[in-house]
Amino acid sequence: MPALEWFKSSYSDNANGNDCVEVAATPGTVHVRDSKDTGRPHLAFDSGAWNGFVEFAAGA
Repeated sequence: MPALEWFKSSYSDNANGNDCVEVAATPGTVHVRDSKDTGRPHLAFDSGAWNGFVEFAAGA
């Protein structure tokens, strides 16, 4: 598996202690990790589960 390219929200800033997550997308899977402890294992969601989470979090 190639190295994952991690992204953090542009809304993240140092004022909140960088309390956020980073995501990396691969075909069919979205990987999520803690931005403060990137060496720990990350979670992986299939695209359907991730899309459902994003819709719920956005209040759709």
